[in-house]
Amino acid sequence: MMLPTHVLAGMLLAAPLVRVAPELAPVGLVAGFLGGLFPDLDMYVGHRKTLHYPVYYSAAAVVALVVALAAPSAAAVGAALFFLGAGLHSVSDMYGGGLELRPWEGNSDRAVYDHYRKRWVAPRSGVRYDGAAEDLALSVGLSLPLLYLLDGPLRLIVAGTLLVAAVYTVLRRHLAELAALVIPLVPAALTPYLPDRYAETESGE
Repeated sequence: MMLPTHVLAGMLLAAPLVRVAPELAPVGLVAGFLGGLFPDLDMYVGHRKTLHYPVYYSAAAVVALVVALAAPSAAAVGAALFFLGAGLHSVSDMYGGGLELRPWEGNSDRAVYDHYRKRWVAPRSGVRYDGAAEDLALSVGLSLPLLYLLDGPLRLIVAGTLLVAAVYTVLRRHLAELAALVIPLVPAALTPYLPDRYAETESGE
């Protein structure tokens, strides 16, 4: 799934705070956003492996959530929503297409790395690939309750994230084709630093 979908999902996890603990809602919403974003910081360093931990983030989220419920504080709520967002991101990547330059072709058997079992998890049915029409539909669905509940800067963040999702969806396939043209022009000294999914372009596949 695309990054906007992940960050909107992370924010939506914190939405109940708007009603039950409004004083903690801003930190929870920001933490959920950051948790949804954090795993994809490995985009160019072992994507879906280096910072993706479907089991460990989920376990940390359970512990942090228990602490936050027992002793609510900004720090506890922030930690719980961060790990919940990161865990949901890592788990949902199993349902968002394979780890390849053109995931709509369905040639990859790698969706996300499971560090607990020390193996790659294969893609499962769901969203065909990041930026697919159903991915955008999911982003829209996640954003609607947030747009209703929030105001001010947080609503602007949601609206801006949704705009990024729409633009990315329109450009997604074109970006893959552009990469196929640009990657062969990259100096040989830099190619070891490119994501693995670009290797298929380098090899002419």
